Amino acid sequence: MNDQRACSRRYFFILAVLTGCISGCELNLSPSNPGTSTPFIITSTLPASIPPPPTWTSSPPTSTPTVIPIEGTTSTQLNVRGNPSTGSTLLGIIGAFIKVQIIGKDSSGNWYQIVYPPGTDRQGWVTAQYVVVQNKGAIPLVGAPPASSSTGTASGSTPNGVVLQQINVRSGPGTDFNSLGNLNPNDVITLTGKDPSGVWLQIQYAGGPDGKGWVTAGFVQASGAESLPIVAQSGTVLGTGTPTTIPASITPTLVPAPPDGDSAQSPAVRVVFSPSGTRSFIYSSDVSAPQGDSEDWIQFTPFGSTVSASLTCTGNGSLKVELWQNGVATQNWSGLLCGANQQLEVIPGQAYLIRLAALPNNAQLQYIHYTLRIESLP
Repeated sequence: MNDQRACSRRYFFILAVLTGCISGCELNLSPSNPGTSTPFIITSTLPASIPPPPTWTSSPPTSTPTVIPIEGTTSTQLNVRGNPSTGSTLLGIIGAFIKVQIIGKDSSGNWYQIVYPPGTDRQGWVTAQYVVVQNKGAIPLVGAPPASSSTGTASGSTPNGVVLQQINVRSGPGTDFNSLGNLNPNDVITLTGKDPSGVWLQIQYAGGPDGKGWVTAGFVQASGAESLPIVAQSGTVLGTGTPTTIPASITPTLVPAPPDGDSAQSPAVRVVFSPSGTRSFIYSSDVSAPQGDSEDWIQFTPFGSTVSASLTCTGNGSLKVELWQNGVATQNWSGLLCGANQQLEVIPGQAYLIRLAALPNNAQLQYIHYTLRIESLP
């Protein structure tokens, strides 16, 4: 009986404990070592603290200078070149009286860099004397090197030169080498070497072997030629050094003027003056006799009664200039001499022709490179 009562007490005790747990009462469990009370703590792992994104201080963009094109108008048909030289690659042809966007000029001011083809981000070069510009002073200089205290060119820059008169470009440093073509006055050339004597300069030339050619140094205005490498006839670089003094003058090798196909019926250029448009033009070409192109024809139509004509020439020959009207040479004008400036009385709206002809002198070649300027006066 006592055993039954003890079992009943234990049963009710266990039942009470279970009932307390089910009813939500807290059950305190003591560790095996009652002398040290270690609390049982449940902790949650919080997500890592994410710092706010850094605030970036944007630096101002690098300013790229914007060249504002300056409008010009061609006074005759022009070749567009890859570089400021008649020896460089021909990119195309622009007709007379066409608007062009000028974005720069070379250091000599004889060539303008234009947007070509129009509407693109590419460039080409045309001779400045055939482009009429209202504000020439605003045209920026292209590729101006920083000045050096010794040579006037940038350290490490490629020396350039300017052609002083028409010269042959040859395949080697000597007149016995083949002629590759011609360079004209004011052409800008890139110098790449010199012969051991310094009398011949090697240049970049698109029509030459390996893109190179040779010209006589006496007709090139160059800076930094003393630092050019010495190049042998075979093209081998022999070294660098100061050559013998470049002669100040060398007898040029004259070549006949190439035919241009113009005539009295089909003049090289036709210019119509107007008070609000073209008031002047400059035309430059060459003639020779007895070989080559012996004469050029230029047509202009004035809007006023007076025009000014000026003429400059280089070469070894004489130039005859005539004014034609209605198919015949006028008798009231004695002609225009090289280096002279004259005023002409003309009939407004009447087309006039100017004939420029090289005068022959026995069998010797007579060559003249000329620049003619005609301007309408108020």
